[in-house]
Amino acid sequence: MMKYQFLAVLILLIKLCTVSAAEPGLVIEGKEGIGKGQHIVFVTGEEYYRSEEGMSMFAKILSQHHGFKCTVLFAIDPITGFINANKSNNIPGLEALKSADLMVVFARFRELPDADMKHIVDYVNAGKPVLGIRNATHAFRYSANSTSPYKSWDFQSKAWLGGFGQQILGDTWIAHYGKFQKEATLATVVSSQRNNPVLRGVADTIFCHTDVNSVERLTPKDLVLMQGQVLSGLNPMDPPVTDKRKDVRMPFAWFKTYTAPSGKEGRSFSTTAGASLDWQSEDLRRLMVNAIYSLTGHEKDIPEKSNVNFVGEYKPKPTGALSNEAWTALKLTPATFAINAKP
Repeated sequence: MMKYQFLAVLILLIKLCTVSAAEPGLVIEGKEGIGKGQHIVFVTGEEYYRSEEGMSMFAKILSQHHGFKCTVLFAIDPITGFINANKSNNIPGLEALKSADLMVVFARFRELPDADMKHIVDYVNAGKPVLGIRNATHAFRYSANSTSPYKSWDFQSKAWLGGFGQQILGDTWIAHYGKFQKEATLATVVSSQRNNPVLRGVADTIFCHTDVNSVERLTPKDLVLMQGQVLSGLNPMDPPVTDKRKDVRMPFAWFKTYTAPSGKEGRSFSTTAGASLDWQSEDLRRLMVNAIYSLTGHEKDIPEKSNVNFVGEYKPKPTGALSNEAWTALKLTPATFAINAKP
């Protein structure tokens, strides 16, 4: 009897270890397409906008329709092995950036171990392209007593003003300009940029469930493609607000040429959109894909209408933070978002 009890305990321990040692990320090999031979790495980890859903969806679109190999990395609870955006110090698999041709960042207030953060820093210092989504302006936040050599990447940094967000993307976190979860965004193409290749096939206006964010530190050298106006509600037909914000539109999507700490220059693209519900917009998905074409050296190859059809089902969840218990109950792993994964 003791022998069988021992075996039962051993099997249970093996199962637990298997959960904790889950694959560090979702890797989808690219089919034939313009991006064949190139690698995009998505770094996710934020509490509100379900970046694990949206970025996995883009990994499928970009790999299956456009040929890019895609790796999606997640905030993982090291104890359960499940995705948990509240775990701000653990994004396994960042060594994938060594072979990346594009890094997409959709993270908020992360404080990663130096060995992991070094992969991000090395990537940027190489002057490689970066695409930042919504919370990427404040992707990193370090504790006051931190001795990390990368503390200057903090969104409130004074040593490297505004940290990663301001220096690489164009701005750091300021405030919600629209009311959070109460006022949506109507993004409008800047008229002088209507013929920009990245806007090819993109409508003149895009509705987003996310509110307008304040973006105030871009320079004349930064190229704004779209601006965001505050709507008075969460529906596309809600009129613009009637207070002082009525005539003020914030940058919604823009390119920047950045200078890395190494002195090398690179290009970035940012958008303040990003909630999982936002990506239901075909035009917003096309803006994202076209920007990726531009950042990976294929701007001249942007078609009249990039294929942004979903691969499988996309059923996004609404904006909102979850407790640790709620994340655990979802039992999400990288494999949850694989192509042909069972719901």
